[in-house]
Amino acid sequence: MDFAFDARTEELRARLLAFMDEHVYPAERVAHEQRAGLDSPWENVPVVEELKAEARRQGLWNLFLPDSEHGAGLTNLQYAPLAEIMGRSPQIAPTVTNCAAPDTGNMEVLAQFGDERQKKQWLEPLLAGEIRSAFAMTEPDVASSDATNITTHIERDGDEYVVTGRKWYISGAMHPDCSVFIVMGKTDPDGADIRRQQSMVLVPRDTPGVTVKRAMQVFGYEDHYHGGHAEVVFDHARVPVSNLIGEEGGGFAIAQARLGPGRIHHCMRLIGMAERAIELMCRRAVSRDAFGKALAQQGVVQNWIADARVAVEQLRLLVLKTAWMMDTVGNKGAHTEIQAIKIATPRTVVGILDRAIQLYGAGGVSQDFPLAELYAGARTLMIADGPDEVHQRSLARRELKKYL
Repeated sequence: MDFAFDARTEELRARLLAFMDEHVYPAERVAHEQRAGLDSPWENVPVVEELKAEARRQGLWNLFLPDSEHGAGLTNLQYAPLAEIMGRSPQIAPTVTNCAAPDTGNMEVLAQFGDERQKKQWLEPLLAGEIRSAFAMTEPDVASSDATNITTHIERDGDEYVVTGRKWYISGAMHPDCSVFIVMGKTDPDGADIRRQQSMVLVPRDTPGVTVKRAMQVFGYEDHYHGGHAEVVFDHARVPVSNLIGEEGGGFAIAQARLGPGRIHHCMRLIGMAERAIELMCRRAVSRDAFGKALAQQGVVQNWIADARVAVEQLRLLVLKTAWMMDTVGNKGAHTEIQAIKIATPRTVVGILDRAIQLYGAGGVSQDFPLAELYAGARTLMIADGPDEVHQRSLARRELKKYL
């Protein structure tokens, strides 16, 4: 395993770091001020739209997609340090580079499983940043950590599918440019194989019977830049049979294919969030005095910073190993490693952010610093894309199988 950056990665890192310093960090406060003056919290923020154009002009666009026909053609190992950099400003940087969830996962699904018509109608405008999208899987009435529990019905009626069900925490659904949902539901609810009961269909947002009922908050945050999260009701919404992605019964497998890259992308960005936290801790520690000396001279603060550095270096190596394995043996071959980073990274970064908030005192939980919002995002990832306990259960079974 060689984790040294190749020439292309180094070049993209340099450009992205400069873009962050020159454009993204200064835009954080500007975006906050501009959003406060909008009529709706879901309107596009002018400075964000300006940075999208600038990122595209600089070639910092669709870096996440390994498909060279549609994306940058980077390997997971090449993309890892770039996603880490973007993770330092997770609300703005992924959005303005068209590397933000849920669009990234939806574009990967369409690129891998969509037919030519679906790619033309939905993938191309997503790649161009002309529209946004949402992924509708989680439901409020069942334990969605077990995807086989999903109750949304996708029934065939002649040349159409009829979609009926209630979803929530559907990321991206509140964005004014959200034009399409990828909906997971059951086409064969009584099928013998519980992992072949589900299918995925494309449901345009303006389809009769689709109602975006309300925005869902996350620790009080609305996650504006990613298009928010919503409760969505599908009441006998009809779409053409041609809107099926892949084959009937293939929804569970497509979901697993989608979530693998999504999980590692989250972990890459989380490392960037942790690096931002360490930087903020150090700046605070050298600029504040308490009990007669600088915070940087307090032993407990030194321990927090040292432990954070050790933890981040460990996580980064594990994420890079996982990226390398995904590139060399495929997502299935890296299944254990993907689960390991999904367990370890969010909980470790939550701990680092918690210490950073403690160091900032009242400022740490305020809107004047990014720590509280970073904490909310990191803590949510202990649930999103499969809660920790599900990954622990699966990983433990795989380990125990060697001895049974």
